[in-house]
Amino acid sequence: MTYIVGNAVSIWKNLISLDEIARYSKNTMVEFLDISIIEIGDDYLKASMPVCAKTHRPMGFLHGGATVTLAETVGSFAAYMAAPPGKHCVGLEVNANHIRSVKTGLIYAQAKPIHIGRSTQVWDVRITDEENNTVAASRITVAVLDG
Repeated sequence: MTYIVGNAVSIWKNLISLDEIARYSKNTMVEFLDISIIEIGDDYLKASMPVCAKTHRPMGFLHGGATVTLAETVGSFAAYMAAPPGKHCVGLEVNANHIRSVKTGLIYAQAKPIHIGRSTQVWDVRITDEENNTVAASRITVAVLDG
């Protein structure tokens, strides 16, 4: 099935609403870190996360692990939504290059596909601050499995 998002045909085969994503995130690390999926575009998914005590390193700025968690969260939801119905996705690899430190505010992660195949997907995730400065560049690879 093909979905229409905005005025264009989108990549999503398993489109779920922002409310459904929020429900799936209850009682998980996603909820603990206050990660929110905030936008579904024709070929991207966007999330936000506050930079605060929960996401800080002891020195008072954004922890790289929290950044990678944000990237994997948005990339995993995007992969699931791009997979055919009846399939699920599991992470094979995630990496990140940390470019800029952040002490407060929100950061945003936008996942766009590099490859959407039958058995694997690769997603590029760009993480930015509130001024659209690149904070990190990440890539997530997932396996697409039955059931």
